[in-house]
Amino acid sequence: MKAESESVSAPNEACAQCSVWRSANLKKLGVSMDQWDFVVALAGNPNTGKSTVFNALTGLRQHTGNWPGKTVTRAEGGFAFGGKRYKLVDLPGTYSLLSTSLDEEIARDFILFGQPDVTVVVADAARLERNLNLVLQVLEITDRVVLCLNLMDEARRHGVKVDDRQLARDLGVPVVPTTARAGEGLPELLQVIDDVAGGRVKSRPHRLADEPPALKAALNDLVAQLERAHPGLPNARWVAMRLLGGDETLTSALRDGTLGQLAQTEGAIA
Repeated sequence: MKAESESVSAPNEACAQCSVWRSANLKKLGVSMDQWDFVVALAGNPNTGKSTVFNALTGLRQHTGNWPGKTVTRAEGGFAFGGKRYKLVDLPGTYSLLSTSLDEEIARDFILFGQPDVTVVVADAARLERNLNLVLQVLEITDRVVLCLNLMDEARRHGVKVDDRQLARDLGVPVVPTTARAGEGLPELLQVIDDVAGGRVKSRPHRLADEPPALKAALNDLVAQLERAHPGLPNARWVAMRLLGGDETLTSALRDGTLGQLAQTEGAIA
């Protein structure tokens, strides 16, 4: 069933005068998410304003429920931009994807196995260094990433200057400065999400250097075994790397035969 749409109100009077915002063609969708063109995952450390970004893009009408088999709440919403419908999935706030907590496991599994069309990582511009750990881990999994450099007003207040263009060159993915609570940068963020989802922007993310020969041989052998046991397993190389690193949740899923089901479960959400 098609959801009823309504035009978004500008976040404040100043932004209402902004031609970029008016040209953004953003529309809020109702809670019905039966049909969509692209799925966007929203990741980030706690206290980066991730929920503010989510609320700004989806409005007040959102859907909440639990992740399958988990007690952690999942929030979903939707928006339309450029003639396309987007489903936005708000992942639990995490500092890493190393699965040392349930929240990290959920965020990792969705990005890893759900394969969203775009993953937006929200970072605190005033505390960028502590946020980059998660950014780099996401870049190891997918190159369809947008870095939302949020809380720019806080950064300016603390005298922190961030060269977003140089950061984009260093990371190899688009970087969009925002102050979500004031609507600053949201039209640009939407446009970049649309460009990445539509394939008009191709990223070349920064990744770790090549593995030593012995590790590479072990990785290649394990990847081949995983692909034979679980044909079509997304990101098999990253899974192999984490298995060699002793990831307990992935090791358990491999032993009990549920590794392949993770892709099906997360894919159903996406």
